Amino acid sequence: MSLSQSAHWLVTYDIADPRRLARVFKRIRKAGTPVQYSVFAVEGNTLQLKMLMAQLARLIDARDDDVRAYRLPERGWRATLGQAILPEGILLE
Repeated sequence: MSLSQSAHWLVTYDIADPRRLARVFKRIRKAGTPVQYSVFAVEGNTLQLKMLMAQLARLIDARDDDVRAYRLPERGWRATLGQAILPEGILLE
């Protein structure tokens, strides 16, 4: 994948401090759609994702917090149970 090719990403976080949590949530909310508590769907290219992660790195305490991003395959397999939060097709078409 090139730096400019858009992709779907799953960004997750576990933030120990409520103040940092609020800041991280606000920043990721600008970039993506909440899927579950502490899980966001983000669409963008590799460069945009790297920029987001750099911004988040300035908001967290790396000793106590954890932020991860996973690129989702274009035609990936998924299974769900329970009521969907997002409309069908928002992550994988």
